Amino acid sequence: MENVHLVPEEEEDDLYTGYNDYNPTFDSEDLHNDVGFQQAVRTSHGRRPPMTAKYPGTAIGGRPIGTAYGEDSCQGRKGEGLQESRMPVGTAMGRPMTGAVQDGAARPMTAVRAAGYSSSIARGSVFDPLGQSKGPAPPLETKNEDTPEEKIKILEKKVNDLIEESCLAHARGDLQLSLEKAKEAGRKERALVRQREQTGTADHINLDLTYSVLFNLANQYASNDMYTEALNTYQVIVKNKMFSNAGRLKVNMANIYFKQKNYTKAIKFYRMALDQISNAHNTMRIKIMQNIGVVFIHMGQYSDAITSFEYIMSESPNIKTGFNLILCYYAIGDRERMKKAFQKLICVPLGIDDDDKYIPPNDDPHANMVIEAIKNDKLHQMERERKALAEKYIMTSAKLIAPAIESSFAAGFDWCVDMVKGSQYVELANDLEINKAITYLRQRDFKQAVETLKMFEKKDSRVKSAAATNLSFLYFLEKDFDQADRYAELAMSADRYNPAALVNKGNTEFVKEDYEKAAEFYKEALRNDSSCTEALYNLGLTYKRLGRLEEALDCFLKLHAILRNSAQVMYQLANLYEMLEDPHQAIEWLMQLTSVTPTDAQVLAKLGDLYDNEGDKSQAFQYYYESYRYFPSNISVIEWLGAYYIDTQFCEKAIQYFERATLIQPTQVKWQLMVASCYRRSGNYQKALETYKDIHRKFPENVECLRFLVRLCTDMGLKEVQDYATKLKKVEKMKEIREQRVRSGRDSSARSRREGSAGSGSSSSPINTPPLRASDSGQSNHGTSAKGERLSVKLKTLPGSNEPYEASTQQEIDASYVDPLGPQMQRPKTAARKRTEEDEFADEELGDDLLPE
Repeated sequence: MENVHLVPEEEEDDLYTGYNDYNPTFDSEDLHNDVGFQQAVRTSHGRRPPMTAKYPGTAIGGRPIGTAYGEDSCQGRKGEGLQESRMPVGTAMGRPMTGAVQDGAARPMTAVRAAGYSSSIARGSVFDPLGQSKGPAPPLETKNEDTPEEKIKILEKKVNDLIEESCLAHARGDLQLSLEKAKEAGRKERALVRQREQTGTADHINLDLTYSVLFNLANQYASNDMYTEALNTYQVIVKNKMFSNAGRLKVNMANIYFKQKNYTKAIKFYRMALDQISNAHNTMRIKIMQNIGVVFIHMGQYSDAITSFEYIMSESPNIKTGFNLILCYYAIGDRERMKKAFQKLICVPLGIDDDDKYIPPNDDPHANMVIEAIKNDKLHQMERERKALAEKYIMTSAKLIAPAIESSFAAGFDWCVDMVKGSQYVELANDLEINKAITYLRQRDFKQAVETLKMFEKKDSRVKSAAATNLSFLYFLEKDFDQADRYAELAMSADRYNPAALVNKGNTEFVKEDYEKAAEFYKEALRNDSSCTEALYNLGLTYKRLGRLEEALDCFLKLHAILRNSAQVMYQLANLYEMLEDPHQAIEWLMQLTSVTPTDAQVLAKLGDLYDNEGDKSQAFQYYYESYRYFPSNISVIEWLGAYYIDTQFCEKAIQYFERATLIQPTQVKWQLMVASCYRRSGNYQKALETYKDIHRKFPENVECLRFLVRLCTDMGLKEVQDYATKLKKVEKMKEIREQRVRSGRDSSARSRREGSAGSGSSSSPINTPPLRASDSGQSNHGTSAKGERLSVKLKTLPGSNEPYEASTQQEIDASYVDPLGPQMQRPKTAARKRTEEDEFADEELGDDLLPE
């Protein structure tokens, strides 16, 4: 009781008394700075009295034994004991002594050991519990690549890398490189097998690597259309029993036989693959059955194909199989089964979500961000593609079976529309109605087509806009521009963002020659749909009519970036560069155009014309001759070739071209006179005389023919010269009388106009004169205004047509003719046309201006 301490009652009991008291004795953080503690550790810590045990039965029983710390118990021989006792001394049973030194660190004498401390620190080393003073770790030991196993591993890695490179090259479309890499992988894999056999490790051959090499090689052979090699490689895989599931590759072999149109073997291998695939892989079996049905269709065995497709539609229906089944029923003419197959087709589930889930709610910004992110992701794109494909198959099926399932195609379309309205594709019903109208158009029943489209005027805005757009297009083609404008306005009012309606409205303004307004509609269509090529093309034509050639050039250059191989766009670019007086660029674009349409005679003739204007006669002759080969009825080309041969003193060759022109224009005396002139120039006077006589019989009042008859008969001393001279005088006199009458008529009309204007005071009215042609106005052949319209342009309307650009109508050729080889006689003055200096011919040579513009 003496040691019991009683607490007074008045003191309160505090349970946490002394909890925060701190005794500096237990502070271990600064022990390495405590001099007294460090000195005690270096001198007396861990010392034990020396051991006196002796090894029994030995001659060294009286020898002192070292302690666990490697020190001799005798202080006087401290240095020797430290040196001798580095190795621990074992017991009689070979067990190391307690505390023996192992791996340079002393084993602690007690089970309780402070973390981070060891007795090895006692010999003057610094405190380093983390071992940072030891420096970096030694480098890893390098592998010896000379061993057979390492060589095999390196070779396997090379083979895998080659297979990967082959697959990547195939994905890029470089089929030749992919095949080379696959062959190299095969060579290295065979070297790997031989190396394993030599080292005696043939049991460790990597079968998966061998399979991968052969399978990739067979695929690359098939991709490069080397079907025989591919089949041989597949046979190697299939016949090797060590490869599991190799029988599936018979599907690939069947695909190759199908490409070779060896349908019997394709069926055989498809069925062999089908036998080796268990029912657990139902999807694979369905795909093989579908391939079998397609092969039967190619063989014309529709009954067998129907059996395959009906099995698929009962087990796992899909859109493609349903469409193929309808085709088979259509081929055998089974109306009722066509209807049933169509009903099955529109009931096939697509497995896609409703588009309503992509409509963002207004109150949740987080959900709006998520929906915005997934609105156009890969999954949604796949869903849209699947839905578009299903709609395409349904529309095609309806258009195919509509004329066959009922007595008339209209009744068949109505049945299809009723079926579609009750399915998940209800929005396709209106499209089917519009297709019904298009079918009427193909049957030339415009009245029924217009009536069908007019039914949509009271439908919803989207359908109304589409129907009105088609009606506007129809009326535009029929040149009923008022109705076309009315329905274009209706389409725009139903859907202002419909680019087709805006293009049609712009077309109606274009034909009214209100080009500024037309350009505004085309620009608006481009703002709504930047990929509307019709609007961009027509905008370029509009700028061209307005004379804004640089802006037109910009439009067609943009269009060329979209439609790289459009002949219309290339021609417009060439024509614009010609109007901008840049013939080199025009020639460059026409050369590109010839690579797209190498047999276009008008393009070749235009190239010849440009080279002729540049003074390169040889290139001009080459392109004119090519144009003549493809289209030997172009008068301007025939005329240029004939003039070229006359200019190069080959009149005999010129005759065939002028004779061709005579066949094309038999009422034009000019060509027959040119034929006679060529005969006379080549020295065949008798043939020339016969030709002139034939011309005189056909055109008895032609003055030039009579003059040359007089000249030839005089030179040849013939008696008919007097008769032809009398006829010539008579014809010239009649011609002068006609000219005097025409001149007096003009003078009297001019006098009456002057009297009328004088009687009306100061008011005057303009005189309407007919427009002059290019040759009448004295323009040279180098003028760009006439050449710019050498090929007229058609407006493109919906849908985008593939019409070729039009060739311009051939200009009329003047009937008056002056022989360049004859004497310089007085030329008659005709009332039809004033002859300019460009129409004059030199005496003994033919000028380039013979060609009409």
